[in-house]
Amino acid sequence: MKVILMSRADSAATWAEELRRQAPDLDLRVWPDETEGVDPAEAAYVIAAKPPPGEIAKLPNLKAVLSLWAGVDHITGDPDYPRHAPIVRMVEEGLTRGMREFVLAQCLNAHLKTYEFVQQQRQQLWRPEIRGRHGTEPLVSDARVGILGLGVLGSDCARALTAVGFRVAGWARREKRIEGVDCRCGPDGLQAMLAQTDILVNLLPRTPETEDILNADLFAALPDGAYLINVGRGEHLVEEDLLHALDTGRLAGAALDVFREEPLPGKHPFWTHPKVTVTPHVASITRVRTGVERLVAAIAAFERGETPPGVVDPSAGY
Repeated sequence: MKVILMSRADSAATWAEELRRQAPDLDLRVWPDETEGVDPAEAAYVIAAKPPPGEIAKLPNLKAVLSLWAGVDHITGDPDYPRHAPIVRMVEEGLTRGMREFVLAQCLNAHLKTYEFVQQQRQQLWRPEIRGRHGTEPLVSDARVGILGLGVLGSDCARALTAVGFRVAGWARREKRIEGVDCRCGPDGLQAMLAQTDILVNLLPRTPETEDILNADLFAALPDGAYLINVGRGEHLVEEDLLHALDTGRLAGAALDVFREEPLPGKHPFWTHPKVTVTPHVASITRVRTGVERLVAAIAAFERGETPPGVVDPSAGY
């Protein structure tokens, strides 16, 4: 039984080293240098990060494909992907905690309007009179956060924001229940949540149904002066619609961590827009040590005939 690490990420060598440290008995082969001459029929598992299109399809006897990341569109986007092999999303505490901390920080920045103070600093302006929506100094209990996507990451962020004191609502394709969170589903539920959202956090997976969901119609459903935080996928956002919403004052600002083209091109207007905060896809990164623990545990579960956490629903795409 061979395990193929098929990764085009810069960290492939680090993952291979940790896999061999934690699971020395695993017959690990790193693509492409260590897979030459290997019988494709002997590959039982692929650990993948942006695998080249068509490569996984060459392995006929796969038991599963394990993603190094929480998202799986880098795998399912391959039209030749072998549909018989289940995909397992990366579900590990380090990644979840990292996203929780990033989203919490961005929501507090949006709520406290620190992005406006940054612009004032650049202009050498001293204006401490920034007020909340109702003319008073802002408190988190006055701020309404809406979360698109209530999977592992979205649910964890919702609980963390509630614990801090935000009023939190969330929307998912299927009905969810989270203590202290106003959970909605379906088209009507989405519109109801958007109407009462001051800070919108996108944590949806990328599927054909969710592409371009952050568009002019969605922005129009938000209250005037709402703030967008996109930590889902760049393909969720219609960039021209966001720029128009910012320039017309429909939205107060946006914090963007993911983009259609990465790295973000040097002349892209997001770099210099006064209402946009850009971060280089760092909202949460899988921690190698804990990530390898999950990969090894998932393979062991499959070998026992069990289903590990994070198996993707093929009908939903996540």
